[in-house]
Amino acid sequence: MKIAVPPSSDPRETSDLELLDSYSRAVTRVVDTVGPAVASIMVGSSNRGSKTDLAGAGSGVMFTPDGYLLTNSHVVHNTNRLEVTMTDGRHWGATMIGEDPSTDLAVLRIDGAGFPYASLGDSRALRVGQLVIAIGNPLGFQSTVSTGVVSALGRSLRGEGGRLIEDVIQTDVALNPGNSGGPLVDSRGSVIGINTAIIRMAQGISFSIPISTAKWVIPQLLTHG
Repeated sequence: MKIAVPPSSDPRETSDLELLDSYSRAVTRVVDTVGPAVASIMVGSSNRGSKTDLAGAGSGVMFTPDGYLLTNSHVVHNTNRLEVTMTDGRHWGATMIGEDPSTDLAVLRIDGAGFPYASLGDSRALRVGQLVIAIGNPLGFQSTVSTGVVSALGRSLRGEGGRLIEDVIQTDVALNPGNSGGPLVDSRGSVIGINTAIIRMAQGISFSIPISTAKWVIPQLLTHG
């Protein structure tokens, strides 16, 4: 029996286009879901004239609807003024709840309720080669999206105080200064890491603190600061 083949383009080409379309839909769905919860964090110090001297900038992600944000300790360390700007342009002064330089994590809070927030996933379920998406504010370009894959798991990274941070996620996602503190997200829209470091002069080597570490640190920061 002969099987009729409908006139069409090369099936392999059609399959590739379908895969590409699925990839695009996955990324845009994540951006639509998590993007509104990503914030730009400006840090500085106030002088006697109430003028703020800008000292740096980074990213953060809202993880509760009542204004709690997760970011890197090195983004907000040793500053007395914090300002958070959401993707819709609204901005607030933020309060430091607590930080842990040994894991390079910090929690901030802004006053209010009903904020868009991201769900925290399970970094222990990650697999090498898995699609991941980073959202942040590199070099001041707000709400920038970059994609890549998990390159390796279980890396060790030396933190600001010299202590090793264990089980760090390595990816090939393009990160730049200002991405620090922003979320690394899986294709389901769950935060599975906090972007923290790149190796200068290298390409395609970036690191994120696993969200499993953050889930352990957050309650301690909320309780003890």
